[in-house]
Amino acid sequence: MLILRNMTIVQLQYVVALDTYRHFGKAAEHCFVAQPSLSAQIQKLEEEIGVLIFDRSKLPIIPTEQGEALIAQARTILHNCNEFTELVEAKKNILTGELKIGIIPTLAPYLLPLFIHAFAEKFPLIRLVVNELTTQVLMERLKDGRVDVGLLVTPLNDKSLKEDVLFYEEMLAYISPKNTIYQKNHVLASDIDPNKLWLLEEGHCFRNQIMNLCEWRKTSKEASHFDYEAGSLETLRRMVEINDGMTILPELATLTLTEDQKKCIRHFIEPRPTREVSLITHRDFVKRRLVKALKTAILDTIPAKVMANTKELVIPIQPVG
Repeated sequence: MLILRNMTIVQLQYVVALDTYRHFGKAAEHCFVAQPSLSAQIQKLEEEIGVLIFDRSKLPIIPTEQGEALIAQARTILHNCNEFTELVEAKKNILTGELKIGIIPTLAPYLLPLFIHAFAEKFPLIRLVVNELTTQVLMERLKDGRVDVGLLVTPLNDKSLKEDVLFYEEMLAYISPKNTIYQKNHVLASDIDPNKLWLLEEGHCFRNQIMNLCEWRKTSKEASHFDYEAGSLETLRRMVEINDGMTILPELATLTLTEDQKKCIRHFIEPRPTREVSLITHRDFVKRRLVKALKTAILDTIPAKVMANTKELVIPIQPVG
């Protein structure tokens, strides 16, 4: 009978990290350890159990057939250890630890400043690690455990992820004074000329929402504006102000505009288009108390006007048509 005397939780963490990143350097960086140390510990575990967990002859590194089953069990063990730690902290009535947050770029500049400072003051023992990620990358990292919780736009239609809706954010037209529809008090999606519309670059879910809102594939034509696609909403706003045309902004992005800039804002005629902003976790996530604290901090700082929005016309984030 095999008796494991020296196997440690740290070794299992290293194994899972290497499986996640498929690269010794990146796995070591994730574990805050030198690469030789991580490699040596994994090799030591393999020698003790008498099984090669990874095939090092492949690039990127891949698990062996026997290793895949062992890695799956290692993930289960680590999950149970985290649950045990969570239970201990709950019994001691303390909130501590690290919470890895992923947030999409069209939310980060506007949502983070609202709650980060208040959260840090209220929960000084919780370390927040925040990364801006596109929706697709964020979903992948939630599933492989590199991110604990995501702040992004839903619905995602992925049964492995749990969606907890936080608020509905109105989508607003931002129109240049040079544009003909600037004179209108309210706009329709049909008012938007695709050839005058400034867009985010590929990979942003907000781009897909705008395309769906404007029934893009039915109406768009080639034009010089489409040769330029911005990486941020702030760039789009500036392009509208300096040039002709328009863009679409989420409500939080308009809260700090100057009075002159607010004159460029137009609401859509009801039902007003919105995007659904949610807190996302994997179905098997642990850190429930930390995530609950994060949710409370966010909801406490969202402006009342935004919280009052209802689910009138949520624009899907997946491309349609």
